[in-house]
Amino acid sequence: MDNNLLLKTDSYKATHHKQYPAETQKIYSYLESRGGKFKSTLFFGLQYILLKHLEGVQVTQTKIDQAEQFWNEHFGKKLFNRQGWEYILNNHNGKLPIKIKAVAEGSLVPTNNVLMTIENTDPNCFWLTNFVETLLMQVWYPTTVATHSLECKKIINHYLLKTHGNAQSLPFKLHDFGFRGTSSWETSAIGAMSHLVNFMGTDTVSGVILAKQYYQAPMCGFSIPASEHATIT
Repeated sequence: MDNNLLLKTDSYKATHHKQYPAETQKIYSYLESRGGKFKSTLFFGLQYILLKHLEGVQVTQTKIDQAEQFWNEHFGKKLFNRQGWEYILNNHNGKLPIKIKAVAEGSLVPTNNVLMTIENTDPNCFWLTNFVETLLMQVWYPTTVATHSLECKKIINHYLLKTHGNAQSLPFKLHDFGFRGTSSWETSAIGAMSHLVNFMGTDTVSGVILAKQYYQAPMCGFSIPASEHATIT
């Protein structure tokens, strides 16, 4: 069930098809950073989400049947949008009729500006736009890591210059050992990959693997032989 797109949303979104006005044909939504500690946001991580969760055939009859049983039990009544999902299966071969536009990954965007937009491309699937919002919002984690990493890089660079340090060593001045402190392999991979937007030093292998698999990146993270806290002689 964890690979069923029809279950990868907030519970209430599964009922949106019954809540919008009957004449609704298009829903156009957008994502922005409303502000916070930093003045700009480094946008990153969308391609991974698209390729893993949204690309290609996502709707099958098996997934529809599975989702119907789950949602009806979850709500305690028949609210599942079987007609809508079977429409996508029969008219779009199980692929999602949505259009997603975004700034280029790695872009530094001032807060209060649009980072991404989502819209349905079939008027019969207006309810789908915000159904997939939950998955797309997962871009906040890699974006947050990349943004914080960049701000750290700025501080390190400032003091390198102030102390006449070697500025060429900057890409290796913040090394990632995050694997051991995360909740899962995937979390470590997403976070470590986002760190590698700004730095090149890492011991979190999962992030390098994810960058290769989903971004076709060459070797983008490097380490050295070492023991735990001292050199073994």
